[in-house]
Amino acid sequence: MKPDDSLHYALADATFRAYREAVIRLPPDVLRAIEMAAAAETNPVARGEFANILKNIEIAERLGVPMCQDTGVPVVYLTVPPDVPFTQSLYDSVAEGVRRATQEVPLRPNVVDPLTRHNSNDNTGRGMPAIHVRPGAKFTVTVLPKGAGAENMSRTAMLLPSRKDQIETFVVETVYLAGSRPCPPLVIGLGIGSTFDGAAALAKEALLEPLDTMTEYEQQILAAVNRLGIGVMGLGGDTTALAVKVKTAGCHTASLPVAVNIQCWANRHVTLEVKQ
Repeated sequence: MKPDDSLHYALADATFRAYREAVIRLPPDVLRAIEMAAAAETNPVARGEFANILKNIEIAERLGVPMCQDTGVPVVYLTVPPDVPFTQSLYDSVAEGVRRATQEVPLRPNVVDPLTRHNSNDNTGRGMPAIHVRPGAKFTVTVLPKGAGAENMSRTAMLLPSRKDQIETFVVETVYLAGSRPCPPLVIGLGIGSTFDGAAALAKEALLEPLDTMTEYEQQILAAVNRLGIGVMGLGGDTTALAVKVKTAGCHTASLPVAVNIQCWANRHVTLEVKQ
C-alpha cells in the first residue's frame, strides 16, 4: 500500500466513523445542557417534551440508530498538519467516508443539486456542501451534520458599525421569526465581523464550541431569547434556547457583518484524530 493510499483510507474511515457517531450520540456537553434545562423547566407541557427528547436520545444510543430522521448535510472541518500533503485527495477521502456512512449507518440522502434538485443518493453530488480545511498540530476530522429545519431559519445582516446594540435585537428577531420550525430548544451560533460570507462561517463554527460555559455577552443574549417563551418544540416554556455561542473576527471599519446560525436541540458533532 502506498503512503497516500494509507492516508486516503485513514481519512475516509475517520469521516465515516465520525458521521456515524455524530448522528447516533450527542456530545456530552450538549446532553448536559438538555438535562439541566429539563430539570429547571417549570412549564408542565415543556417538561413532557423534554422527557420525549431525552427518551429519544436514550433509544437512539441503545439501538445504535440516528436520533433524527434528518441526518443532515455533511459539514466537515479538517485540521491538517504540515507533514500531510494538501491535495484534492483529501476532499475525495472525505466524500468516500460520507458515501460509506450514507449506505451503512444509514443516512437519509439529503444532498441535491440546487437547481435541478437531482439527488446524488450518496450525500455528495457535485462537490460536498461544505468542507473547511485549516492548518493544525494534529490531523483531525470534524463532522457537523446540519439539518434543514434549523438551517432554513438562519439569517445574515450587514449592520451599520454604529449600531452594534442591534445585534441582540437581530438574534431575538431571528428566533421569533423561526418559531417552532427549527425544533427548539436551540443552540444559537452567532458570527460577528469578518465579511458577508465570513460571518456565516463564524456562526456555524460557533456551534462546535462547548456549551458548558458562556460569556456575559452570550448569557445576555440567551436570556433575551428565552424571554420569548417559545419553549420546547414551540409549545411554550422557560427554555427556547440552550446556549448562545459567539465567534468574532476583524471586519472593515465601514461594516458590521452579523450571522445567526440556528441549530436544533440535536447539536450533533464529533471530532476524531486521523491516524495513518
